[in-house]
Amino acid sequence: MHIAVIGLSHRTAPVEVRERLSITDETLPSSLRSLLAVQEVQEASILSTCNRLEIYALLRHADAVATIAHFLSEHSGLPAAELRPHLFVLRHEEAIDHLLRVAAGLDSLVQGEGQILAQVKKMARLGQEHKSTGPILGRLLNQAVSTGKRVRSETRLGTGAVSISSAAVELAQLKCAQERGEQQPVGLAEEQVAVVGCGRMGRLLVQHLAAKGCTALTLVNRTTARAEALARDFPQLAIRCVGLEKLDEELRRASMVFTSTAAAIPMLTRSRLERLAPIHRLKLFDIGVPRNITADVAAVDGVAAYDVDDLKEVVARNQEARQAEAKVAEGLVHQDAEDFLTWWDGLEAVPVLNRLRRNLDQVREQELLKALSRMGPDLSAREKNVVEALSKGIINKVLHGPVTRLRGPMERQKRLEQLQVVCELFDLDQVETS
Repeated sequence: MHIAVIGLSHRTAPVEVRERLSITDETLPSSLRSLLAVQEVQEASILSTCNRLEIYALLRHADAVATIAHFLSEHSGLPAAELRPHLFVLRHEEAIDHLLRVAAGLDSLVQGEGQILAQVKKMARLGQEHKSTGPILGRLLNQAVSTGKRVRSETRLGTGAVSISSAAVELAQLKCAQERGEQQPVGLAEEQVAVVGCGRMGRLLVQHLAAKGCTALTLVNRTTARAEALARDFPQLAIRCVGLEKLDEELRRASMVFTSTAAAIPMLTRSRLERLAPIHRLKLFDIGVPRNITADVAAVDGVAAYDVDDLKEVVARNQEARQAEAKVAEGLVHQDAEDFLTWWDGLEAVPVLNRLRRNLDQVREQELLKALSRMGPDLSAREKNVVEALSKGIINKVLHGPVTRLRGPMERQKRLEQLQVVCELFDLDQVETS
């Protein structure tokens, strides 16, 4: 068996590629079914966020990752040759280490951000709900969640860490400052701000806008009731709530618009903005993946547009302060990865130990029948049960030491050598190595 991860992230692919591979909550069940329909795939789990799409799988053979790459090509509609340069593949130790680093926030665009741990928890839960994970991936995902919590409780990596939403707000502050010839972020009290989308990311945007000096804004949502419910949670802000049908009006009056909807196709396009001309000053910040705003809107006079890939400017400002904590977190990740690998390697002993137990049980049953026949017909049922329990107890006592040793911490090569000796001594099938 082989653990592998194949996917792409903000490190390997631009947003225009990532959005093509995004898997929504609605399409996740069918995607998992497609993966598990492949004979080589025994277990599978999918992590899909605005910055990454990763498929974790337990495979019968290491080269089976090619079938998952084919699935990604079909899902995205991108030719394999075009997609391949953006994909990464990690196996066994590297795959395990990668997942734990992801859960810890070490591989995030915004290092230490907390949302990724919630997303890994969700991946673990959905794997159980859809029965796509089993004893191996299930344990690995639970270990990843545990590691993510441990890093956040034993280090200060997440203290003061920016999220995607807060980074977008800080980027807006920076752009306003640069517009005025300043280098440090400025307040947003003078800006006419609109937020499109009232989901989790929209709520975080409102929260961070309030923290950065914004005193009034407009919430634009498909249903105004949801926008009004969100507005009630921020009584300190003057919030207007309108439906999507009034988006054009808000684009005319706003100086700054943040979008974070789950729409499958962009809602703001160049042609739409050109119909609103003249636009004197409008900054658009899109943190949706797939994108809510097409890249060509920046060609419209008076419009400046930014997406999640533009957040790197903000990330660089926050990264240096976290380097020391990141080193501590890396050490914790390494420890937990080693613990999982020890458990995983110990599983190699299970097939051999099961065969050994079956062989010894066959001998026990044969000798038990001989003994009972020699003891004659007067033996009571209770006495027969006592003798049988005695025979089972002897087998368990004999196996306890070898089982504990062979499944305990040990170098893999040494474990394989000892298993080979067991197979030769008890005439068992040879150990399969991978």
